[in-house]
Amino acid sequence: MTEDTSKAVSTASRRKFLTAAAGAGGLALAGCTESTSGDETKEITITGSSTVYPLMSAISEEFRSNNSDVDPTVNRTGSGGGFSNHFCVGNSDFNNASRPIQSEEEDLCGENGVEYMELTLATDALTVVVSEDSFADCLTVEELAQIWESDSVDTWDEVRDEFPNKEIERYGAADTSGTYDYFIENIQGSERGHTSDYTATEQDNQIAQGVKGNEKAIGYFGFSYFYQNPDGLKAVGVDNGEGCVKPSLETAKSGEYQPLTRSLYTYPSLDALSKDYIAEFARYVVEQTTDQELVAENVGYVPLSDSVQQEQMQKLEDAIEEAN
Repeated sequence: MTEDTSKAVSTASRRKFLTAAAGAGGLALAGCTESTSGDETKEITITGSSTVYPLMSAISEEFRSNNSDVDPTVNRTGSGGGFSNHFCVGNSDFNNASRPIQSEEEDLCGENGVEYMELTLATDALTVVVSEDSFADCLTVEELAQIWESDSVDTWDEVRDEFPNKEIERYGAADTSGTYDYFIENIQGSERGHTSDYTATEQDNQIAQGVKGNEKAIGYFGFSYFYQNPDGLKAVGVDNGEGCVKPSLETAKSGEYQPLTRSLYTYPSLDALSKDYIAEFARYVVEQTTDQELVAENVGYVPLSDSVQQEQMQKLEDAIEEAN
């Protein structure tokens, strides 16, 4: 994290914010059937990406605080798990994703009559992390591929001679995750696959905990989880052939951090957008995408520019009109 980023908001306040947002999501999962006014609560079901989860949870909590009769529930199912098991079979209103919807998911939605649209929410710097006392500071794309491919190396000295002869312990995204898909596509390629010799989870904080204090460990997740949990972790720089670049809000925004800078999305169904309260929630989500304090300082992603936000809002308004 750069000095400018670290000055933007204290670690304590970031953690407090994310904890509150996650807690709010947990409360929403429990469900409440009545609002304070006694009217029936209008529920919104949101599934999908654990990477998008902190941002959507924060936005949902702010919306809920001003709309006590609406209850958005945000679930971490992974991008693919959300599409396949919930959204494309008609069981959720939105699916968050850390990569675009895939052709087989499009087909599944089509088979079930689920029409949808894509909204861009923010930019992420997918982050490789090691313990703060690790010997690894920067890795090339090829070295990352050797660590994570199906036929992966076993020890760190197989990655680079100067590294110690210690077994590699890996922590990463589950295969239902968009982060898993994005990492394969942009690091080792689909033909080299992804190792099964790792601890897989949709709970990104578990990746952080597994890597902390473990010199042999390496993991990857969305930048927000490093931004929220910097103590005991080190973000690894990535050398894409033009020198080492560390992940940060600044290098993601500039496009310097390649190939792991990516867009984050949410997909509302048109059926959901035909309901006025869900359409209003969707508008609120898009409105927040340029909020520097919420998106960057509190959550840890790059906000949209005003022009891109306007494009997304027009797409949404067109979809709402089509839905009605």
